Amino acid sequence: MSFPLLTATAALPAIGAVATAAVPAARRTAAKWLALIFSLATLVLAGIALARFEPGGDRYQLTESHAWIKDFGVRYELGVDGIGVALMALTALLIPFVILAGWHDADPLETKSSRWRPTQGFFALILMVEAMVILSFEATDVFLFYVLFEAMLIPMYFLIGGFGDRAHTGSDENAAAQRSYAAVKFLLYNLAGGLIMLAAVIGLYVVAGTFSLSEIAEARASGSLSMATSTERWLFLGFFFAFAVKAPLWPLHTWLPNAMGEATSPVAVLITAVVDKVGTFAMLRFCLQLFPEASKWATPVIVVLALISIVYGALLAVGQRDIKRLIAYASISHFGFIILGIFAMTSQGQSGATLYMVNHGISTAALMLVAGFLITRRGSRLIADYGGVQKVAPVLAGTFLIGGLATLSLPGLAPFVSEFLVLVGAFSAYPAAGIVATTGIVLAALYVLVLYQRTMTGPVKAEVQGMADLKVRELVVVLPLIALLLFLGVYPKPLTEIVNPAVQHTMSDVQKKDPQPEVEAAK
Repeated sequence: MSFPLLTATAALPAIGAVATAAVPAARRTAAKWLALIFSLATLVLAGIALARFEPGGDRYQLTESHAWIKDFGVRYELGVDGIGVALMALTALLIPFVILAGWHDADPLETKSSRWRPTQGFFALILMVEAMVILSFEATDVFLFYVLFEAMLIPMYFLIGGFGDRAHTGSDENAAAQRSYAAVKFLLYNLAGGLIMLAAVIGLYVVAGTFSLSEIAEARASGSLSMATSTERWLFLGFFFAFAVKAPLWPLHTWLPNAMGEATSPVAVLITAVVDKVGTFAMLRFCLQLFPEASKWATPVIVVLALISIVYGALLAVGQRDIKRLIAYASISHFGFIILGIFAMTSQGQSGATLYMVNHGISTAALMLVAGFLITRRGSRLIADYGGVQKVAPVLAGTFLIGGLATLSLPGLAPFVSEFLVLVGAFSAYPAAGIVATTGIVLAALYVLVLYQRTMTGPVKAEVQGMADLKVRELVVVLPLIALLLFLGVYPKPLTEIVNPAVQHTMSDVQKKDPQPEVEAAK
């Protein structure tokens, strides 16, 4: 029996979470190092899985299959395609940086609103989220995926509600109330989506008699499985609603600014760069693969919702006074691009959407973590409380600028490639949608450059005068992310080679081909 590499990649952070939580309360530093070591070991295993993946091989590789709940046909089935293995590697890559960036975020405080801040629990919860997210990218059994989809909400709820941002402008009691509100809103929105998905999961089993993606695909190919049009559409809507909440797609997005604003900056990265990717990934793996006809039926409406997300998120980002909420609304705009690329139903759009998931994770992590370092120094999230930072902390300002330029998809940085492909795919399928989507680029330049101008340039404010520049630990967090943004911006081929075969499989599922360009005959 071959080594269960996918199980090991997900099990290692789960074991690390238990081990970290078991460290005695007085040994906080030991708990931090233990969590970091387990996250690095997970990164090594994810790297091995990425190296063993063959882009031209079978659709799902490194597969594992074991009976789980026999009476209900539930199996423990794992396998990764190019999209899944890329997002698994992204998750494993970001977690060590999240841990390092949050090194002191859970240290004890004397304020009444922060009595419950066990350091061990903070890092154990991060590792538990990592384990569940990685396993969700690997799951090829629909019921197993659903369990993970819901279970990851529990540690995220405690990370948001129990370890909030210390840079709160109000009283301790108000800060605690805001954290509680954000955590409960996050949980309720995602639970509602999950419950609707559960009904669809049960309906799928009634129709197909199995939860296995491979068995459903075989039944479709052989013609032994056929769904009534109305049934397929209802099941699609049940799955899509849950994924749209997680993504988040307008108008189901309102939990995200609250959650990211009240969470610590590393946890905010965990939300938008890691957990939210499960929603867009699932649209590709489950919606398009299980319900191809319903996906095509719903495409016009979903494209409109994606365009609203792009423009709405960018407009609200322009008007924000809070740095973290600005980045949150920018992420809503970016997720609109991802969903537009998925439902453009072109190979360029879907390749761009997958690259966007990876590149957005890296760029948002870079920008949010540097913003977190800035906020920690000043003790405020308000843009108006800053000014002239580049004169007293030039390295911090420079890294903040690069993260911002990546967010607006500057050519030469990784997000440009993905955004360009999404727009090419959108223009070729829906020219009007492509035109509207380009307004998001203009607005992104506006909110990023205005943010930089107001915080980093101009006269040095008195409260910023003694601000320290980035320290060694903070440079270790930021510089590798910036290097990766530059590398993938100049040379995205290693990523596209992994992703493109999986995209072709998805295009085959929905029986779509790329539109052919119209060329006038020579006279």
